[in-house]
Amino acid sequence: MILYPAIDLKDGQAVRLLRGDMDRATVFNDDPAAQARAFVEAGCEWLHLVDLNGAFAGAPVNAAPVEAILARCKVPAQLGGGIRDMATIEAWLSKGLARVILGTVAVENPALVREAARAFPGQVAVGIDARAGRVATKGWAEETEVDATDLARSFEDAGVAAIIYTDIDRDGAMQGPNVAATAALARAVSIPVIASGGVSSLGDLIALRDCGAELNGAISGRALYDGALDLRAALAALRG
Repeated sequence: MILYPAIDLKDGQAVRLLRGDMDRATVFNDDPAAQARAFVEAGCEWLHLVDLNGAFAGAPVNAAPVEAILARCKVPAQLGGGIRDMATIEAWLSKGLARVILGTVAVENPALVREAARAFPGQVAVGIDARAGRVATKGWAEETEVDATDLARSFEDAGVAAIIYTDIDRDGAMQGPNVAATAALARAVSIPVIASGGVSSLGDLIALRDCGAELNGAISGRALYDGALDLRAALAALRG
């Protein structure tokens, strides 16, 4: 199971939000590229990037720090937030991004997800962010009646590389991931699933690894910044 350190970008800084609330942001580093480099030097094999401003704007906003991260770090990186058309997908992948994450458009324009997955095999993931099992879009600002599992199943034949499942109520709260919901989603689909939201300790990672479902990975942010989770120790445990 891969551990993906998260770098959430707001106004050019690396931050963490509490349950997706842009007004409850904690700045952890003014230099996101330096933060990314520190994660890489600790041994991470992937980076998880989110353009928070872009998620609300519907277009890339934090392009400069993302490009700086790609220039300084040679591990693959995935990016979500504000990626809602083929031109933006093509542009990011051409700049060296390993994988784009499509969230809002997975609900509003699933045909684009399918088109992109065909055009860029292995480089398109679907982000499914949910509260109480229902999908939220546009930076989690809009809630829908779409069931998270139903949405995941709808892409079974699309060729997407992964599904990144976030329990919004756990995100940034340091209360542990929703292991049961994540495992249920992973068992419901054949697409690799990455867990996100609430991973705050080595015990949380082990619980996800041993949940009885095949998870591709887990994303952690605040716990790494706060020191509650030691990246080197976590990577060693998962490689076990």
